[in-house]
Amino acid sequence: MASIIFLLLLTLSLTASAQKQTNITRGSSLTPLANSSWLSPSGLYAFGFFRQRRGFLSGVFISGISQKTVVWSARRNGDPVPSNATLLFTSDGRVVLESAQGDETLIISAPQPASFAAISDSGNFVLYNSTSQIIWQSFDSPTDTLLPTQQLKAGVELFSPVSETDLSTGIFRLKMQNDGNLVQYPVNTPDTAPYSYYSSGTFWGRR
Repeated sequence: MASIIFLLLLTLSLTASAQKQTNITRGSSLTPLANSSWLSPSGLYAFGFFRQRRGFLSGVFISGISQKTVVWSARRNGDPVPSNATLLFTSDGRVVLESAQGDETLIISAPQPASFAAISDSGNFVLYNSTSQIIWQSFDSPTDTLLPTQQLKAGVELFSPVSETDLSTGIFRLKMQNDGNLVQYPVNTPDTAPYSYYSSGTFWGRR
């Protein structure tokens, strides 16, 4: 518990401090076996590969502690890639996985090509256009974790993982409904009261 509290306090402190940024440029790449990653300015968070089942997935994890703790994963339900795969920020502004045979799989669907990327000390992986406007960010597409300063917006859901070692979608979802009520449901059920496991009882406009 003490380590969790320390981690939360450290994250909040880093978020409150003046934001520095290390840009990730087109042409940058990562590989699983090199244990390479793109780090946030403080080194607390990283974007890179992590082990998943019999291969590797990519995403954001806490790197400032001994055990990689994944907080966001790209293509969480996709097949893990082998150790000879490469993650590329391509010359035309896409983030893809490239197989040893040269086949590419898009892992982030941005509305336009990215000019550069960055991962912040809040754990947000961000793509920017040529005028430094955000065109995509992981905070808008959470998987199973919310970080300090991250918001769960109306209509967005968190999905539990299958297990600690299998981060694909599990059996529960937590949804911030459009009416302001935060509700937990089983996966593949209607958003109606008979199926809810938990409800915050909060609604927009009520006090």
